Amino acid sequence: MSKIFMQISRLFLGIIFLVAGINGYFVIFGFEPFIATSPEAMALFEFEYLLIAEKSLEVICGILLIINQFTPLAIAILSPIVANIFLLHLFLDHSLLFLAVILVLTHGYLLFYYRKNFMSILERKSKPSQ
Repeated sequence: MSKIFMQISRLFLGIIFLVAGINGYFVIFGFEPFIATSPEAMALFEFEYLLIAEKSLEVICGILLIINQFTPLAIAILSPIVANIFLLHLFLDHSLLFLAVILVLTHGYLLFYYRKNFMSILERKSKPSQ
């Protein structure tokens, strides 16, 4: 059961971030986005390179999650993005707070599921590899 829920969570996050990343490219290229964007979120991207960097990471990580390749890496890269999305909707724009909470819960579940992949970075005194 947990493996099925992990796969659903992974695909859900992958699709959400792939679609959000592509939607961001519509904004970057001056087209009308197919999903409404938060004005508060767009105000944070004063410099366009930040939007390009974030949306590129979202697309890449979304694809990695969907094809189930380098999943722990994608989860690690998406961690600050998910935190930023949650905090933005918690403090500035409450319109998509429910989706942000779902993202945090889903992402948290994947972090828990892949916790053994992250244990080595939490070592207090790590040893360099030979």
